[in-house]
Amino acid sequence: MIDTLLSPALLGTLMIATFMVLIMTKRMSAVTALLAVPILFGVLAGAGAGLGDMILEGVIQVAPTALMLTFAVLYFAIMMDAGLFDPLVRSVLATVGNDPVRIALGTAVLTSIVSLDGDGTTTALIIITAFLPVYRRVGMNPLILATLLGLCNSLMNYLPWGGPSARAAAAVGVNVGQVFGPLVPAMLAGLLATLLLAFFLGQSERRRLAASGCPISDGSVEPVSPFMADAEPDIRRPGLFWFNLALTMGLVLGMAFGLAPLPVMMMGAFSIAATVNYPRLRDQKARLTAHADNVVNIVVLIFAAGAFTGILNGTGMVDAMASAALSVIPPSIGRYMAPITALVSMPLTFVMSNDAYYFGVVPVIASAAAGYGIEADAIARASLIGQPVHTLSPLLAPIYLACGLLGVDVADVQRFALKWAALISLVVLAAALATGAFPLQAG
Repeated sequence: MIDTLLSPALLGTLMIATFMVLIMTKRMSAVTALLAVPILFGVLAGAGAGLGDMILEGVIQVAPTALMLTFAVLYFAIMMDAGLFDPLVRSVLATVGNDPVRIALGTAVLTSIVSLDGDGTTTALIIITAFLPVYRRVGMNPLILATLLGLCNSLMNYLPWGGPSARAAAAVGVNVGQVFGPLVPAMLAGLLATLLLAFFLGQSERRRLAASGCPISDGSVEPVSPFMADAEPDIRRPGLFWFNLALTMGLVLGMAFGLAPLPVMMMGAFSIAATVNYPRLRDQKARLTAHADNVVNIVVLIFAAGAFTGILNGTGMVDAMASAALSVIPPSIGRYMAPITALVSMPLTFVMSNDAYYFGVVPVIASAAAGYGIEADAIARASLIGQPVHTLSPLLAPIYLACGLLGVDVADVQRFALKWAALISLVVLAAALATGAFPLQAG
């Protein structure tokens, strides 16, 4: 029997290593690797007859998260199509003028708002096409734009529909709202620190430009953003601006106060938004079709992750790996598993994809931490701390998109931004510990 030759701990380690190698070398997509690898190792573990039940149990655990993400993506897509944020974009661009400080602050503010949809690629397209002409007109360093874009987007991705939070929750088998709620104060602290950083970088650019005597044009070059473009004016709903704003604010407040389960609120808000903004069935179908790819990619990934964790847990691999880890971790160190997880999330997420980290590493850490009495949701929150550093990972497609649009090298962006990303992560870590998002030590 194969399961007598290889211990569950060793099988689990090999399974996770195989999964990580396959997706980091792009031999398989994350979705296919999340399905094929655990099935193969589940068979090797002798659980062939029970794999179906394990997969279904794992999928059922993540079903609420997948449901919430489906309608969250659709809701914010509807709001963007309807033009809810267009006046804000115009106001920000009109306000920043030619002052480097205001331009940097405007970059951070607008990135945070546009990042509400949870799509880093869309955010990069919107912010860069809106602000790059302004940076060029003034003579500002485009690396500042890249840095603020990445930092604000990574912090806003703590939102339940942003991706990392959903992955962390699915990996440890808890509700995504349970992970996100206690992390809100730390996220706000990180955004505030990023605004202060934007002010500092803007001041530096103001002094540099003044010292160099760089002339500033009269502002005749106007930025154009696809976010507020007239390419599809028929889908904009400016007359419904106040209604959409009230609906969105009500949704955010409802989530903050936990008035109903997140999937229920998202489903209700989407149905209202779609019906009011696009009452004709043809228009609703067109909006759904336009955003179907984003929805399918997210939902399929979450369900595949459920299958992965279902087999990992059902075969006993994760418990065996946790026991093995506990046997070599001194109790004096293990008590600090939560802050240690937060610290190591910075280098790990830089060299690993989110899928490899959250579905391969975090479940093992959570199981080991449980031996010291640390809750799984606390480890999930701690694992999110390194996201500002992760946004500079060479494994991410958006960084290549952003650098291509900016006309800069990825290495230059990493050298310039990495120290600031680490600093913001440490600020979020300190705020998370101060507000009790996760404990400094067990017990």
